[in-house]
Amino acid sequence: MERHGPVQVPWSVIPDYHCFGCSPHNASGLRLSFEPHADGLQARFRLGRSFESYPGVVHGGLIGVICDEVMGNLIVLARHHPAFTVSQRTRFITPLLVDHEYHCVATLSGTKLPILASAEILDDDGTVCATSSAAYQPFEFDAVRHQLTLGDDEVALLTHALTTANALSSNGVQ
Repeated sequence: MERHGPVQVPWSVIPDYHCFGCSPHNASGLRLSFEPHADGLQARFRLGRSFESYPGVVHGGLIGVICDEVMGNLIVLARHHPAFTVSQRTRFITPLLVDHEYHCVATLSGTKLPILASAEILDDDGTVCATSSAAYQPFEFDAVRHQLTLGDDEVALLTHALTTANALSSNGVQ
């Protein structure tokens, strides 16, 4: 599989964003970074014991979080619009083990609303370990201001980052 450089997510324009999934500023988070993939977007990860459930096994809830994170950021990068998850279904095929390498690949399907996405988590051998599918509802920042802790300056930064076609298309995400 061809490797590309990391994709800069729009949230990175806020210097101290603390997304549990992708922020490098959240010491308790997953700190995922994204790369373009021929089918959409991917994130490579290795989780340690602080993310385990049964001894040596990654907590299943985090599998859904990782899939949601990659699918959601694919929507933001490909559609230039943030979207809330409205439903998600995750299928666990085999347990993910702590301190093992995995990658999650997300794809989009269709053009109608809600936006539909799917993801697979694969091990280093390319074996599918988990799958997830979800529906997302796009939103405008002004419409959800009462639910977000963003100042006017941060909304302006995010809006600009989302509408700047050059910055997003240069990431190779379609």
